Amino acid sequence: METIQSWVSKHKLAAVGGVWASGIGGTLLSYSRTRSPMKPSLRLIHARMHAQALTLAVLSGVAAYRYYENYIIEPKPQVETTTPNLIQMEEWELLCPF
Repeated sequence: METIQSWVSKHKLAAVGGVWASGIGGTLLSYSRTRSPMKPSLRLIHARMHAQALTLAVLSGVAAYRYYENYIIEPKPQVETTTPNLIQMEEWELLCPF
């Protein structure tokens, strides 16, 4: 499983293209097995739409996984913010170009 994850992380565009191509191929294959009265051009349009939906679903899953990986598993350290004192505020007003 780690080898697949490492390959996908290195070849993101190829992985998305492969999902899209397999979506088109699978849909065209399923339409060719049925005896529907659709024209080939309409079959191709439907296959493209199904492949786009599959690609969006995969990209949404990857985005959710990246969010989970970055923010849930490894939370970012909180930076301590201090309120500026009066001297810092006066210096900022003097040096501010606006």
